[in-house]
Amino acid sequence: MSRLNSMMRRLAAQAEGLEWGRDLVADLEGDFLDMGLGNGRTYDHMREIAPDRRIWVIDRALQCHQSCVPPEEDFLQGEAEDMLRKMAADGTRVALGHYDFGFGDKAKDVAEAARLSALIRDIMLPGGVLVSGQPLEGFEQVRGPSTVAPERYHFYRT
Repeated sequence: MSRLNSMMRRLAAQAEGLEWGRDLVADLEGDFLDMGLGNGRTYDHMREIAPDRRIWVIDRALQCHQSCVPPEEDFLQGEAEDMLRKMAADGTRVALGHYDFGFGDKAKDVAEAARLSALIRDIMLPGGVLVSGQPLEGFEQVRGPSTVAPERYHFYRT
């Protein structure tokens, strides 16, 4: 499979997974969280599919497209560990989270996801959903949308 086709599959899995997750948590009162803003595509999609939810964003730097800048009060800039601890200390409760932190090195990315899993668990609501490009630990892995190949993306319930 070409890198272009792989990227298209990944982006489709993100969008379909977020929409699937949104529907599963429709009855939960909690915020949404985008972990890894990047250029803002996923955050922008979350805004579109969940306009009534507060969407927190964590990233080391604000380098997204100008149309995708989150409100200042919802953007937590810094290291993920510190920002997740801050959210937990502030009592933030998340119904739907999207995990997309990464360095571009698979082994390093998997290790970071495993390390951050406990901190993510601390802010998730029971019955919440995580949509992730990396495997997470300590959550119930579930089958995501039928349109997404099981090995393409990771889906969890809390």
